[in-house]
Amino acid sequence: MTKDRNSVVERAKAERRHYLRARVEIAGRFFLPSENREAQCKVVDLSPGGALITSDVLPAADAQIVLYIDGFGRFEGNVVRPNELTADDDSSQGRFGVQFHCSPMKRDKLTEQLTLHLNRGIVDESVMRRPGNSNGVSRFTRANGEVVNCEVLDLSLSGVSLKTDARPPVGEMVLIGQTAGRVAHHYESGIAIEFVASHHEKPHGDQPANPFLVVPK
Repeated sequence: MTKDRNSVVERAKAERRHYLRARVEIAGRFFLPSENREAQCKVVDLSPGGALITSDVLPAADAQIVLYIDGFGRFEGNVVRPNELTADDDSSQGRFGVQFHCSPMKRDKLTEQLTLHLNRGIVDESVMRRPGNSNGVSRFTRANGEVVNCEVLDLSLSGVSLKTDARPPVGEMVLIGQTAGRVAHHYESGIAIEFVASHHEKPHGDQPANPFLVVPK
């Protein structure tokens, strides 16, 4: 049991090193110190390591930038990949990436903020943020329609760990909040669920997404 838990911890750490990207639509603005210029923007892709931005103003590559994301705060960084477009892009606005210059503590905070943003409805955010208590009451719906009460032990960008007496078989599809997931693992106290919703992206690089996404406390 200890060996399995240690394996899960190491895999979770490896996943965090390969920042997950999430598709979002969040208003923001940015400031370019070199031009003393500010502009409105929209964040369409966000990770603890950076963001993809759309705006009428397209900064030069490598330019220093201060980005303000509504609900997330202030981030300093450098512009990368100006005028980057995606295959499904239908916008006349320019796109560019921002590589954040963050301390590990700030990245951890952004990971928590992004996790809560993506998983609204799974558990009350105010409960998850309460000092000394990261748990919250929730429920999930099994493939047969059964609604099961549970307690959220931990959340990540890609999954949730639940304390529950129920033991749906590994691989069963469930719905928690508005997010679909797949039972990935059984623990002594409950289950781990891997999200399969479209806004959860694979990590950067060639490493596959890790099914052991959160570690129960």
